[in-house]
Amino acid sequence: MADGKTKNIIFLSHASCGKTSLAEAILYNTKVSSRVGSVDEGTSISDYRPDEKERKISINTSILHTTYKDIKINILDTPGYADFIGEVISSIYVADAGVLCICGVQGIEVGTERMYNMLEERNIPYILFINKLDKENSDFFKTLDVIKESFGKKCIPFQYPKGKEASFEGGIDLISADGIGDLPDEDKQKANKMREEIIEAAAETDDFLTEKYLEGQELTQDEIKSALKKAILNKKIIPVLCGAAVKNETVNYLLDVIRDYLPSSDELTPIEANKPNSEEKVMVERKKDAPFSALVFKTISDPYVGKLTIFRVYSGSLSADTGFFNSSKGERERIGKLFTIIGKEQKQVDRAEEGDIVAVAKLKNTETSDTLCDEKNPVIFNPIKFPEPVISFSVTPKSRSDEEKISEALHKLAIEDPTLKISRDQQTKELIISGMGDLHIDVIVKRLKTNYGVDVTVGTPKVAYKETITSKAKAQGKYKRQTGGRGQYGDVHIEVEPLERGKGFEFVDKIVGGAIPKNYIPAVEKGIRNAMSEGIITNNPMVDVKVTLYDGSFHSVDSSDIAFQIAGAMAIRKAVLEANPILLEPIMEVDITVPEEYMGQVSGDISSRRGKILGMDHKGNFEVVKALIPLAEMFKYATELRSMTQGKGTYSMKFSTYEPVPQKLAQSIIEKSKRDTKEEENQ
Repeated sequence: MADGKTKNIIFLSHASCGKTSLAEAILYNTKVSSRVGSVDEGTSISDYRPDEKERKISINTSILHTTYKDIKINILDTPGYADFIGEVISSIYVADAGVLCICGVQGIEVGTERMYNMLEERNIPYILFINKLDKENSDFFKTLDVIKESFGKKCIPFQYPKGKEASFEGGIDLISADGIGDLPDEDKQKANKMREEIIEAAAETDDFLTEKYLEGQELTQDEIKSALKKAILNKKIIPVLCGAAVKNETVNYLLDVIRDYLPSSDELTPIEANKPNSEEKVMVERKKDAPFSALVFKTISDPYVGKLTIFRVYSGSLSADTGFFNSSKGERERIGKLFTIIGKEQKQVDRAEEGDIVAVAKLKNTETSDTLCDEKNPVIFNPIKFPEPVISFSVTPKSRSDEEKISEALHKLAIEDPTLKISRDQQTKELIISGMGDLHIDVIVKRLKTNYGVDVTVGTPKVAYKETITSKAKAQGKYKRQTGGRGQYGDVHIEVEPLERGKGFEFVDKIVGGAIPKNYIPAVEKGIRNAMSEGIITNNPMVDVKVTLYDGSFHSVDSSDIAFQIAGAMAIRKAVLEANPILLEPIMEVDITVPEEYMGQVSGDISSRRGKILGMDHKGNFEVVKALIPLAEMFKYATELRSMTQGKGTYSMKFSTYEPVPQKLAQSIIEKSKRDTKEEENQ
């Protein structure tokens, strides 16, 4: 039986480094499963969704619960692809420690560096597990050298590999030294030197041990282990292990290292929180007898099971069939059953305590990033910060039935995935889905069809261009109709002039002497506004224009609101064409983070996109380029930047301003708009 100690361990890696296979071997060795699940065969407990089995990759974080010797372990098996980074961010937020898998063949890859940086930023202890050492061209020592070069000399091997490639048979424990004597002389010498490195690192953590070590006295096993645990907890040492998950080599040793050296929840420092509706900070003690507090870090929206809310308990306890206070929403929620999770399976439990990760079904108002707590002792944890989407597509339902279902389906997918954003462009009337990359959007579109029966066509979003003018002009709009009986008559004279960018629209009434009765003035303005909203030279709205109504005439019988609306619209269309109209396009403020070696290529690419570099900042081994780039040039940038930088470049963007479209490009946009209008009229 477990002694109540709980360890929440996040498994991270670049894609296809074998972390899911490692998790499967752990489940088998701890008797959670009766056979080792296979990613390639689609039998893994962790990658249980149909699209994960089909693609043979992790798409969502899978929570796996097991017990090893006297501890409970929750494994958070995360995706390796950058498109699903939101899953990693939410999981690392609630993890107490990590295991970073590194491929023994490929070494440190783009995703490895990304995950290493996330672990360092989160400041939690972790282990490096060099995997796939049974594969051809794998090399433990070569990979170890690259690790030390990239991540520093604090990365210290705890094992010496036995055999190589197909003959790999696990590792010798350098701490106990069992098996070193059986090695060939050259390997024995190397292993002893590596063991000495461990002992020296352990001795440096404590003055007494340092003195003992320098005096030539031998450190006991207990002293070494105690010192190593302290050093690992303080990030002074990062253990490096060797293994082959698919062959189940050294998996139990990894479990021992997790048990002996990685912290349980209650060994970590208190977690910072806020008092509700206040800037006052409070520190939440990670104790079982403290008031209840927890953070929701994941929501699963299953079309059959419904909504499943998953949270990490930071303090106190929560019993089934009770309730909690959602301090983020300011509401109480009742709960029914509590579950621990192993992949898609849920195991009912009566109670959740500090350190546990559990799930509750069918909560009404609770969402990812919400804080749950005791109403008498309310706190709010800092919300999880998800990255903004980097790629957008328009989606069009293929049938009327799809049209009716799409909003609800997308809403459920967005609840489950905070990096998926849904919006409707008010100008272009398009439904837009935005995400972290092509693969992310492809998965969403497939899930729309598979899970919710919604079939869509995906396209590049239309750019929300706007029209404006660059000079003054005057025009008359006269509408006169006589068809027998009462006619229609409206006559207006207007002057247009450009406004400062972003000012929108200004209407000035300068009618004197009753040339147009006061009651018709609003109709003139309405006609002008309607015409401007529909566009004059394209189908895009006109902005930043001042319109002055200075003259006109009316008919005592035939004039009407509708007549003056039409006259106003006629006048603005004529005036705009005389006022040198131009097209404006949205310009985005873009922050691009790339390694220094790609700066030349990225800078040249920015120029080719009609971009303008504003400046550069240095950040570690990376350069952060600030630039202004037209939105029309950014729709496939996420994919192209990854290709350009071997996956190492990232970016974020936000709207900056509208600027004129170059004349040649504007002409092609205007011509396309005319063709589209003609086609619509002919349909």
